[in-house]
Formats: sequence, structure tokens, C-alpha cells
Amino acid sequence: MPFFSIVIPGYNCSAYLGRSLGSLLAQDFEDWEAIVVLDGCEDDSAAVARRIVDGDERVRIVEKSANEGTHIARCEGVALAEGRYLMFLDADDEYLPGSLAKLHGALESGPCDILHFGMEVAPHNGVSAEEAGTFEAFANKPFDDLVQPEIMETVFSEECGYQRDWRVWQRAFRAEVAKEAFARMSRSRLDRGEDGYEYFVIAGFAHTERTDNAILVYRYHYGLGSTGASALGLDAFISGAQSYARSNDAALLYAKAQGDEAYLSYAEGFARKHFEILANEWRVRVADEDKVPAAHQLAQVIGFNEVARELYRHVRDEAYKVWVDESIERDERVREWFECAGDLKSDCRPGFDRCEAMGEIASSHIADIRNRVRFQCFASSPIRIFVTTHKEVDCFDSQILQPVQVGAGRSASRFPDTFHDDEGENISGLNPLYCELTTQYWAWKNIAADYYGFCHYRRYFNFSDASFEENAYGEVVEDRVDREAQLAYGLTDEAIRDALDGYDLVVTEIKQLSSFPEGFASPREQYAAAPHLHVEDLDRVFAIAGEMYPDYQEDLDAFINGGASCFCNMFVMTNELFQKYSPWLFSILDRFMDEWDYSRCDKEGLRTPGHLSERLLNVFIAHERRVNPDLRMREVQCVRFEAPERLEPQRSLAANVRREKPVIPVVFAADDNYVPMLTTTIYSMLKNASTDFFYDVCVLQNGITGRNQEIMRDFFLQFGNAALRFLDVGGFISRYDLSTNNEHIGIETYFRFIIQDALPFYDKVLYLDSDLIVTGDVSQLYAEDVSGFVLAAVRDVDYLGNLNMKNGDRLEYTKSVLGMTEPYDYFQAGVLLLNTAVMRSLHGVEEWLELASNPVFIYNDQDILNAECQGRVRYLDFAWNVMNDCGGRIAKVFSFAPADVYDSYLSSRWNPKIVHYAGCEKPWSPGGCDEDVLYWSYARETPFYEKLLLRGRPVVNPPVYDMRPPRAISEGNPLRAVVDPLMPLGSRRREVAKAIGRGMRGRA
Repeated sequence: MPFFSIVIPGYNCSAYLGRSLGSLLAQDFEDWEAIVVLDGCEDDSAAVARRIVDGDERVRIVEKSANEGTHIARCEGVALAEGRYLMFLDADDEYLPGSLAKLHGALESGPCDILHFGMEVAPHNGVSAEEAGTFEAFANKPFDDLVQPEIMETVFSEECGYQRDWRVWQRAFRAEVAKEAFARMSRSRLDRGEDGYEYFVIAGFAHTERTDNAILVYRYHYGLGSTGASALGLDAFISGAQSYARSNDAALLYAKAQGDEAYLSYAEGFARKHFEILANEWRVRVADEDKVPAAHQLAQVIGFNEVARELYRHVRDEAYKVWVDESIERDERVREWFECAGDLKSDCRPGFDRCEAMGEIASSHIADIRNRVRFQCFASSPIRIFVTTHKEVDCFDSQILQPVQVGAGRSASRFPDTFHDDEGENISGLNPLYCELTTQYWAWKNIAADYYGFCHYRRYFNFSDASFEENAYGEVVEDRVDREAQLAYGLTDEAIRDALDGYDLVVTEIKQLSSFPEGFASPREQYAAAPHLHVEDLDRVFAIAGEMYPDYQEDLDAFINGGASCFCNMFVMTNELFQKYSPWLFSILDRFMDEWDYSRCDKEGLRTPGHLSERLLNVFIAHERRVNPDLRMREVQCVRFEAPERLEPQRSLAANVRREKPVIPVVFAADDNYVPMLTTTIYSMLKNASTDFFYDVCVLQNGITGRNQEIMRDFFLQFGNAALRFLDVGGFISRYDLSTNNEHIGIETYFRFIIQDALPFYDKVLYLDSDLIVTGDVSQLYAEDVSGFVLAAVRDVDYLGNLNMKNGDRLEYTKSVLGMTEPYDYFQAGVLLLNTAVMRSLHGVEEWLELASNPVFIYNDQDILNAECQGRVRYLDFAWNVMNDCGGRIAKVFSFAPADVYDSYLSSRWNPKIVHYAGCEKPWSPGGCDEDVLYWSYARETPFYEKLLLRGRPVVNPPVYDMRPPRAISEGNPLRAVVDPLMPLGSRRREVAKAIGRGMRGRA
């Protein structure tokens, strides 16, 4: 039995085989055998081998008829090996002189299952000496002796940092260990990644591994064969990726066969290391013009999450280099990679921590680059108006209006595109008390400007020359922070510069308090009436101001006893005034804070210093106007924006589960009051849904508490094929003047219009109301083909019954108001299979909501959908939306529908797939309703069962209910205008409407 068995696989290796075999034959240690496996070679490798060996019986040459790859060749060589220790030598590498004797001595003196030895690296084909040296240093770093599970952990555990390599040719293996391992290995062709897979299996059988890298055995020719720095074409790169994927799959299958969770984690770590190798190859060897298509094709091979994460890693590293080198002009490539990663990541499952974490880091680096340019523009502006915000909101495109995150030091996240009030000298930690003043203090101590200004993310100045109607509290009311509003209110940089030209001080309009609804006579009376504030604090701060600054006493008295004030702590001042105002203000507040006991204040009471500063600003203004007759001051309107919050899109779950189960997105809409019903509906759906699919359940919500969200998430963990997430759209929807004409329907009914933007990665989405019980398999509903249609829905038997009423009101309404040429095609919108791709092309979200806000409609969003989608609706079987018999409407209304419709509805009641409690009677209402037994059979299994029971308790002296569905406005009035809810007093929409009205009447 030879001491060493050396397996040498080779394919078309005649150019290198002489060197390889020659290095073996030249060894001074002779107790070895070599098995040369020529893997279907098409050159003269066999002849070269025979010539070199020259009859040496220690060398066996195996000539295979077909090329099957290195792994299969090694398997065949191992099966033939007879030595005590087994080693591998690639045909394009060699052994160093005298190395086998040294290795033999080490193994004899200290036997082990695996011995890791040292190597030299020789660079070829563009591999630099520096790169070769780095590789050699890593390959030869010292290591302590290892036992299990360290042998596996140090190589395959990401948590342990992939501390060492998995090269089988840099190790000697006890033959019994290696043979048993190779006997268990896959016999599939692997090609790239086979070394890692082979060591993955071998290492599992080993008990001990020693490292003696001082014994240099192997000379690795880096750059020959499949390695190197030469460019890779797109097809070659993807082919290599597919090879790596085969090795990953082989390791995973082997790990699963062991039934060991630890083994599975090692297999996953092995795959992740391959992803990193592939990504590095993508970075170095794929041409720039091929990088984006290569990334997308790679994602199809190894997964979208995985590629997105690796791209984010490159973005992180490259962006850092750009930042350090201050080479902003070089960042175009980095941005392209970042956008590509974002495109791929949009198909990732939320909570994929590695991708999420790396994406956040990359995003931060990209934001740093973008913001460097942006902040350089900010710093160069002589006018700096700081917009205080504590949340991520829409901002105007401006170099003058500069956002600042307040309380940044206390916040769980730092906004990437704002200044932060905890940088430099600051009082950020006092934000709960000082409110927006932490921005002012930060600007005073850290910023140089000719003009300093302050406003809020929700309140801006009206710098335009126009005057707009105000609400009862002197504010102009606006909907959204957008380009239209920016132009209307003079919030462009050019308009701001013009508005400030020639002025020392700009403030919001000084208003008479008696003009407000409460009719207060003085600022002190107003402050005393505030429920969370204490007038003693106001008196105290004014006393402090008088003591510290006696020349202000006249102004303090005039203001506190006067009848006027400006509000919101908004102003723009010249540098000279600002440097006078800030030390005056903060010195007074510092003294007040020293004397103020706020240990028992409520949350609003803690904000007392901020409230006091608003009054002190008025005193400062009054003083300057009194002592400085040349002061140039301007008053402007304050504009309050109703909904500056951003609507952030969610991410798809599709990619991360697509290899296992197809994804079905299902969307619901609810507020906190509807959580028990929402939970019941979702539960019924998942309980009856096919387990062959994964359900992405997204709740568009308005104010659902964190606790209720947590309860729901915990409850639905029982369904391993579903994910539940919540998207808060309350702020977004509040931008629109929406109401409903049925008291049992909330504004959540409009949320379905947001789906197309909130879930932009899905082109087909199932929407369900939250007052349903789903008894059928929704995967069958989702399978309905909506190609060429806007949506699929069930005809509304209730509405069609109304169409046939003798008075003809509903028919006339449908034709004249809705403009439907086929009124009997009217569908019910509680169950919708939406072709969101077509919906996006039909209308944007804002257009949908603007249409739905018209009060002329009876059923609001449902009417709009019918009017806009007519002729492009696929009609579903009635079983998918079976309305219950609310208040006897089957006989009173449904029976008037066309006979075929009515018969189809009646038939569906015997075998419903969805029961819809669409009327004013609900199962949880006092007295119950038709089909309530079915509802409670599901509801009682939810965590909100008791809350639903409480809703159904009878009340003392109950009111008399009209069981007919209520109509807020008669159908006979086609305008049905409700001006105030649609166009609030003070809003620009009201101004526009008035202007149109004047034009129609011929008035200017």
C-alpha cells in the first residue's frame, strides 16, 4: 500500500501535463501512486502522459471516452486509489521539489484525518503579482488544530467569517475518510464549484484537521484554466453561474439527506460564498456594457435576493471609494449598479435581512454622494430657509428650502437626504421640549448665511403676490407638496429671492385673536385656555425676560396685554437680526429651564418651551419695530399642507418564493375599528386556500395600532404559506376630499385605487373587502385570465334589481351620470381581480381618486370603476361574490333583476365560494343577519372573537333602524354638491372652483 495516492484529472492538458507529472516523478520521496484520469481529451494528452511516465508502474493512466468534468474524473480516480493518504493535483499545476517527503514526515509524526499544507502562487494571463501575493498570503495563513464542528464552521459558516478555504488540492486526506465521502457524492457533472462541494462532504466525515502551511507542497498557476482576470462574455459568465448553482444544489441535497439542521446551515453558507465569488467575477471580468443584463440573468440562476445583496455590496465599496476620492464624476456606474439592485430587490421578500441590511448601507453611501452635491448647493445659497421635520416627507425642489431632521440623535433612523440637528454644536436631545427650536439652535451655531429662515414640513410661507382664502384660524389649506403648489405659493428659489428682496424680516401674518372662533382678547387669555399648558409658565418666562432685558419690558407688556399675534415660529431674518434674536431667545429659555419643574408634565406640556418661544418671537418683533424705525418687515400668509407624507411602495414576495411556490397577492383595506372583521375574513381565506401557493397578504390600513398588527401577525404565523404586511396609506388618502354616501362604508373603500402604485411590481392583484367569508380556494379565482381586461368581477344583483324598478331612477342615473351604454353590466366591487398593469395605463392613482371624490355618485368608488372600466370587464361566476339577504333584499330587490342573473345568484347561494355581508346588516351587529352562523364559525377561532361578541350585544332602548341601505343624497339631484367636504374653506381647490363659477357667470 503506497503512502500517498495522488489523483490527477485533466482535459486537453497536453500543454501542462508534462510539468505536472514531471514535478511528481522528480520527488525524492518515492512511496506514492498517481492515477491520471484523462477526461475525454481531444488532444494528445494521453501520448504526452505515456511519454513522461515512460513505464513507471506507480502511474496509472485512465482514458475516458467522454468528457464529464473534473468532479466525475476525481470520483473515478478516488475509487481506484490504494494509498493511506489521498491528494489531488490539477493537471496545470505542480508539486514543489522535496515536498512529499516533508509532508510524509508531518503525517507520520502526527496522524490526522485532514492535513492542510502550504502553496506558492504563480500569476498568469493578466493576474498581477500583487493579487497573486494576496491570494498566497490568505491560503497560507496559520491555523490552530480543528475538531468538529469547527472543521465545518471555519469554512462554511458566514457567521464565523469564512475563515479558511475549501480547496481539496491544498490538503491531504486520510484515505478511508475520502473514499467514504466520495462514495456518497453526486455523480452529476458540476464543473465550477466542485472543490467546495467535495470538501463539504469530506469534511463532514473528518474528526480532526491540522494545518502546517510551513510545508510548501503545491505550486498553483493562477490564471490558467478556468481562473484568471481575462474578460468573460455574457454567455460564459452565466454558464459558469449555472455550474456554481449545480454545486450549490448538490450540497443542499446532501445536507437534506443528513437530516441535520446544522448541515443545512453549512450548505446555505456554502451557497452564499459562491454568490460572493460570482459577484466578484461579475465586478472584475464582465464588461461594463454587459453588467446590468448579466445581473438580471444571474438573478434567474441564483435568486433575486442574492444578486441584489451582492450588487449592494459592490455599491457600498465603490461608493465609499468615490466619496474618499471626492470623484463625484465617477459615480455614474455606481448609481447604475444601485438602480439595478433596486430593480432586483423589488422582487425580494421583506425581512430578507442580509439583502435588506446591505441595501440600507449601499443606499446610505449613495445618498451620501448625492447629498454631498446637494448640500454643497445648500451651503452656497446666501438664503437658507430650514424646513423642520421629524418624519420622511415630500420636499420641494429647492436650494433655499433645506430640510432638517429634528431629534435626530434620539431617532431610530437618520433620514439620508436632510441635515440633522445633532451635528456640530446642538441641543438635539431637547427636541421633546424645544420642538423646532433645536433646528434654530443648530443653524445659529453651525451655519453661515445672509438670511436665516424657519418653517415646518407641514407649514410654509406664501411668498407669491397672490392672496388666498384662509380657514377660521388664518391658514391657507393645501393638499400636497408638489410642483403645482410650489409655483402657486412662490416657493421656487427665484420667487423666494424676489419676495425677500429689500426686507430685513418676514413673518407670518399678525392676526387679531378676537377674529378666531374662540374670540380671545389677549395672548395671555389664549395661552391660559390651552388644556395642556399653564399660564404661570408664560408669566414666569415674561418676568425672566424683563429681568434679563429691561429694555424689552415695554414690548413684553404691550404683547401680553394686546390682542394680536403671529404664529408657528416661522420667520426669515437677515444675519444681523438673527444673530441678535438667537442669543436673546435661548438665554431666556435657559434661565426658564433652570427654574422649571417638568417632571410631571404630560407629553404636550413638555413642549412648553416651544410654545413660549412662539410668544417671545412676537415680543422680539415688536421690540425691533419700536426701536428700529427703518426696519423693513413683510407679513405673508401661512400655508398648511394636509398630507406631506410620502407613500412608500412595498416590495414583492415573488422572487424569493418563486422557486418553491407561485405567489398570489391579496389586498385588503381597513382601519383599526375593522380589525376583528378583517382578521376573520383573512382567516377564512387562508384556511380554505390551496397550499400549493404562497399568499402575499397586504393590508392597506389607516391607523391600525401596532399592538393589533402584532396580534394579527402572530395569529397568521400558523399559515406557513402566507406573509402578512401592513401599509399605512391614511396620510396619502387624506390628501383628497373623500366621503361615502352610505354610512356603513368608510373611506377605506377608496384604498383599492392605491394598489397599482403601492404594489408596483404586481400586474395582477386580488382585492377583497373585509366583510366577507371565503369558503372557496382563492387560487382558483386568481387563476382567472384577465388579459385584455381591466378587471374581473361579479355582476351586482342588487344594482341590477334596482335597474328594473318601475320608477326608472337607477336606470336613468346609470345612463346619464355613469355614462354606461350597457347598464346591466354593472358589477359589485367587493371582490375584484385587478389587472393593475392596465389600470395604471388607464389612470394614475391621483386621477382615480379625483374621479371618485365627485359627490354625484351613489356608490362612489364602485360607480367610478363601472363607469371607467365598462366594456373591459371579465365577469365571474356569482359564487365568487354571493351577497347575503340583508333586510329581505332578495325578495325586495334582487328578484327584480333579469331572470338569468337572478337564477344564477340563487344557484350560487347553495354553494358559495365567497359570502359577502354587503349591506347595512352585519353578523356582529345587534340582531345579526342572514348567514351569520357561517360568519361566527370562523370568527370564533380568531383572537378578536370576544370583541366581535361585544359589538353584537343588545343595547338598552335600542334605536329604530331603517333597514333599507341609506342614501345620503337623492338620486334625483344629479349634482348632489357638498361644497365644504369637497373643497374645504381656504383650499386652493375652492379658489379654482370659485374662479370657474365666476367665469361661467361672465364675471371677472
